[in-house]
Amino acid sequence: MRLVTWNVAGRVTRQPEQAEAVTAVGADVVALQEVTARTLPLWRDALVDAGFVDCLASLDDVAAVRGRRALGVLTAARETLAQLPLPRDVPWPERVLCCALGDVEIVNLHSPISPAPDLAKVRTHEALFSHLAGGGAGPRILCGDLNTPRRELPDGEVLTFAHDSSGRLRPERGERWNDAERALVRGLRDHGWVDAFRSLHGYGEREASWTFARDRGGWRLDHVLVHGLEPVASAYAHDWRRAGLSDHSALVVDLARA
Repeated sequence: MRLVTWNVAGRVTRQPEQAEAVTAVGADVVALQEVTARTLPLWRDALVDAGFVDCLASLDDVAAVRGRRALGVLTAARETLAQLPLPRDVPWPERVLCCALGDVEIVNLHSPISPAPDLAKVRTHEALFSHLAGGGAGPRILCGDLNTPRRELPDGEVLTFAHDSSGRLRPERGERWNDAERALVRGLRDHGWVDAFRSLHGYGEREASWTFARDRGGWRLDHVLVHGLEPVASAYAHDWRRAGLSDHSALVVDLARA
């Protein structure tokens, strides 16, 4: 299975170029984040034209969102998808989509950012970890823009956005925040999950998938984590970001049965 995950930044005028890039990689599964009510029909048309037979979108099932921009997620596949219930206690349901491709569960997540109100980021990560750490009947994939970590260390440990730029825990965020952000990108490893990029490439390169202007700084926020599947190839499409198609790099991963 080839999967591409990409935060497409809600872009309207660049959507045809985005779709051309996505459909050219030969993916079996496409997982997009920051799909809007305006771009959703454009994506559906483009993916159908490219041979995808099923396309599920979180915005189809969510009532009008008030007080924030409605940014949804979309999952498309070349075979039939079955939509699954959301994990309990997800605060912003338009940011998560769970579906099954045969016996493989695919969870597409766009995490709220740190300044989001009511601890939306913390509660999202806690809810997803509770859902995913408990195990499932078959292989599982978590993909998307997880908006963490702040830093990855050579031994695979992480610093989260509960820390400041010097690595100190911020008292206004504290241990609960840190534990929640670590839960997916670090904690799931203790439950048999594998980072599809780092398992193949190690921690020698920073590989920021979101950067400031001219590739300065940034963080690796976009991930594919798997359980019961073996990553055989993975690469970030940094050139799509550098061409201005989005402010995020896509991640393309090839997976085999473990």
